[in-house]
Amino acid sequence: MTDVQINAAFDSGNIEVLSIDGTTARLAIMRDRSSSFFQWFHFRVSGAKGRELTLIITGLNSSAYPMGWSGYNACVSEDRQFWGRTESHWDEGRDGGSLTIRYKPASDIVWFAYFAPYSMERHHDLVARTACAGSVEYRGLGTSLDGQPIDCLEMGAGPVQVWLYARQHPGESMAEWWMEGALDLLTDPADSVGRELRRRCRLHVVPNANPDGSKRGHLRTNAAGVNLNREWDNPTSEQSPEVLALRDAMDASGVDFAMDVHGDEAIPAVFLAGFEGIPSLRDEQLAGYNRYAEILERRTPDFQTKLGYPIARPGKGNLSMSTNQLAERFGCVSMTLEMPFKDHDPAADRRQGWSPERSKQLGRDCMGALLEWLVEREA
Repeated sequence: MTDVQINAAFDSGNIEVLSIDGTTARLAIMRDRSSSFFQWFHFRVSGAKGRELTLIITGLNSSAYPMGWSGYNACVSEDRQFWGRTESHWDEGRDGGSLTIRYKPASDIVWFAYFAPYSMERHHDLVARTACAGSVEYRGLGTSLDGQPIDCLEMGAGPVQVWLYARQHPGESMAEWWMEGALDLLTDPADSVGRELRRRCRLHVVPNANPDGSKRGHLRTNAAGVNLNREWDNPTSEQSPEVLALRDAMDASGVDFAMDVHGDEAIPAVFLAGFEGIPSLRDEQLAGYNRYAEILERRTPDFQTKLGYPIARPGKGNLSMSTNQLAERFGCVSMTLEMPFKDHDPAADRRQGWSPERSKQLGRDCMGALLEWLVEREA
């Protein structure tokens, strides 16, 4: 009988093997480099065909968001195309907080991940495919600390400056699945929503703002261990060149509407976070944000407004975060879109939970809501 082997030596891989006994393994997640953050895992198991695996990930009480493990089921795939969920049990009192994953693979190799991965190879495929569309211009905004390009895809000739950017937190891979859906719509010559958005807007799309963290298998930081979404008030070329390149490009174009796409570990729902606490908040600016949320909630059952983050008190908004910084800096409507690592409980899917497919569809839905929002503004 083949021995079970566990490996994470690949793009976005992350796991440490503590022990293997038959089909039971004790594992630990490696921390982001030069950081205390850890929660993202991605590894493969071979040699267990037809046998039930018991995979115990330990030490999770010290993870970035231990409250996110309760009610969570791990993502699993045998073909790396379809990602489902498998039974996972959280025990706060065992092994410093443990998640026990059980699964019986039908094939020789099976992959497990915190969420369905979006590899750098798939990212390059997305950028290449999109850049080939006749309506798109490619723009390199700069390079990361590891020398990877910060890719930006631009299209449209309208006066409204729209910025869409994702994966400041690299482990939130659902954000780039969202980008794939949005870009498919925006570049489809037969799609009326994409056509009308290109007519009204100049769209600047950054599918992955943190390629180093993505490739390294980080949860939340870049190659220097820096949380990019706490750098927007003072980015530097030494610590956060990704943010510096992005913000400089925004300064050059201006910003009228911005969406920063993320994932949330604990809240089982899709929601928005806004900029209510910025010092210069204007009534019409906040009304524009609220109206977008209303439109999106009406357009799709995969979005809701009851669950979300606490709203900052007046004047207390954190300007190191991009949504607040952009709203303050440009007087624009900006927002953070959060998707769950678990499921969108108001419209749950037991087989997949929140998934790449639903992330892509939400990207399309958000573009439809943006068009409706713009049409209302023109009326």
